[in-house]
Amino acid sequence: MKYISILIIFLVTSMASSQVKFEAKASKEKLGVNERLRIDFEMNQDGDNFSPPDFSNFTVVGGPNQSVSNSWINGVRSFKKTYSYFLAPKGRGNFTISQATIHIDGEIYKTVPIKIEVTAAVDIPKDPNNPDYIASESIHLVAEISKTNPYLNEAITVVYKLYVSPTVAVENWNEIDSPRFNDFWSQNIDTQGQKVQNGTYNGEEYRFLVLRKTVLYPQKTGKLDIEPLSLDIALRVPTNRRDIFGSPLMSRANKVVSAGNKTIDVKPLPEAGKPIDFSGAVGDFSFDVTASKKVLDASESLQLKVGVRGNGNLKLFKLPKITLPSSLEVYEPEHNENINTSLSGMQGSITDSYTVVPQYKGKYPIPAVSFSYFDLKTETYKQIASDEIIIDVLDGPLNNSNAGSIVNNGKQPVVLNKDQFAFIKTSSHFTSINQPSFFKTTTFWCLLLLPFLAIPLAIAIRNKKATRDADVYGNRIRKADKLAKKYLSSAKKSLGKKEAFYIALEKALHHYLKAKLHIETSDLSKEKINGLLANKGVENEAIVDFNKILESCELARYTPIDIVTMQEDYSKAAKTISLIDKQAR
Repeated sequence: MKYISILIIFLVTSMASSQVKFEAKASKEKLGVNERLRIDFEMNQDGDNFSPPDFSNFTVVGGPNQSVSNSWINGVRSFKKTYSYFLAPKGRGNFTISQATIHIDGEIYKTVPIKIEVTAAVDIPKDPNNPDYIASESIHLVAEISKTNPYLNEAITVVYKLYVSPTVAVENWNEIDSPRFNDFWSQNIDTQGQKVQNGTYNGEEYRFLVLRKTVLYPQKTGKLDIEPLSLDIALRVPTNRRDIFGSPLMSRANKVVSAGNKTIDVKPLPEAGKPIDFSGAVGDFSFDVTASKKVLDASESLQLKVGVRGNGNLKLFKLPKITLPSSLEVYEPEHNENINTSLSGMQGSITDSYTVVPQYKGKYPIPAVSFSYFDLKTETYKQIASDEIIIDVLDGPLNNSNAGSIVNNGKQPVVLNKDQFAFIKTSSHFTSINQPSFFKTTTFWCLLLLPFLAIPLAIAIRNKKATRDADVYGNRIRKADKLAKKYLSSAKKSLGKKEAFYIALEKALHHYLKAKLHIETSDLSKEKINGLLANKGVENEAIVDFNKILESCELARYTPIDIVTMQEDYSKAAKTISLIDKQAR
């Protein structure tokens, strides 16, 4: 009975230690709307196809971060794998973190839902040694608005600047919320190549970077909201600890900063003195009407251009229409824009180009055209009129009725003349309707001889394929290069994103080893990998390079890395995988 009892206890202990555990843990169950929540999904056996819950009531500001712990203590194996997420609540209320799922040994495991209560904002202790507090005091996002009380259709600018204290170091940032400018016509100004500048914020020395410049033209009057820009910033902040050289040790932190909601009060344009032909132009403009020809013959064409040039809302109003005598045939205008947008607004010109064709001999006046706009400098309306233009048609048929009449609505009837298109006629070219027979033509002989010409080509291709198949070493090299590209394709797509790139690169290396050495993730220890690769005939230099890449993937998550280093690590990984695959037996 004594031995049976010991055996039962041993079996029960073994079953308990082999039982799969998959659970979710929250850093807190009650938090303020201005605090953050950490959720860890832990498992004691390795699995695949991890599916997180839908964090619909939260914003994911960090993660997923993956960590694996695998150890042997007194002959007992301990394994733990964790997926971590950092969440920021979107609002107050009682929410539920739903189930996460994972596949382990062919079975699907789910976590238990977690209830979270989000309250109003709480006071965060001002601990000078707390990385989050240091980050909140050292980094600021500011929206600078050029004018808060503009007129309707007057240009204003919004410049977003990120101020950073010299004591912290920014690693990267992501936009988590961008302003939409619903009640404005907007255009972003290119800020590529902007350099970090020195400045002051609240009387203290800061460095700042211009992140975005936007030109806005309000399209409604009254109070309009400019939505905030929000960023999630990863940075390193100093701690109260020192290294052996006396320099402060840095700690990583994440901070969500927002430029805040801004409101402007848009004034309507005054009604007093508004011209009848005013079409919404606001700014400082010049106006003219020009003709490419003033003397020509009937059936010749001329270009009549109506243009506005200056600084203002050039894309937001229409040019005035012209009225022409009925004996001038006019076509729909071609609209052209030559506009540059800078922080001072839109600058350039817009034109409507009319094609005009006179039908009869005579002199035809093109009446003056007026253009009105609101001048922001004087805050008054201004009206510009063009000069009258006389079109002198020297040669052509006479029109005895109403030759100089003007159509007031800007349209004119097209006068039909049986000779008006006579100048288009040219000599005709005739072809025979009796086509030659296809038999014995050049095409016939080419199609007949084509199969015989294809036979030598097919033989040459077949011989080349046989030679390629016989090249065992060359095929092995090509297969190895193809395999390296297959496993590293996911990492290549994430180049430039440090966390995603090195996670994908590490997964690619692990998947390659699992496929090549036929081992599980839980067995991926350095000693076992080295032994298996050496047994397969892989040279020690290739094994050392492979281990260095794995170490780089682990260290890169905690150190600043630029895209050049990522590209070098990617190339080195591809070269090493290819080399191992060629050497392995």
